[in-house]
Amino acid sequence: MARTSNVFARVEPEVKEQAESILNQLGIPMSNAVGMFLKQVVIQRGIPFDIKLPANKPISVSELTKEQLNAEIAKGMEDIENGKVYSAEDITQQLEETTGI
Repeated sequence: MARTSNVFARVEPEVKEQAESILNQLGIPMSNAVGMFLKQVVIQRGIPFDIKLPANKPISVSELTKEQLNAEIAKGMEDIENGKVYSAEDITQQLEETTGI
């Protein structure tokens, strides 16, 4: 058996539970998944996936002027008037379909 070393990491409990659920379905123990990730870091000499900022930065209300805030509210009201609305059930269903959670 190969010699091993311990790795300790702090993660949000929800993220850990979601990851464990997915890994259990795949039949992969968490420690093996972490080991696979670290091996890929070594092989690729970096993070084995792209790390990017979101294409559209979320709007922070605290950074908006009064005029900008009013314009954003007007956009939202226009969307509502034009029927561009989604129920919480629709959003939940879409999240479940795209994430499998």
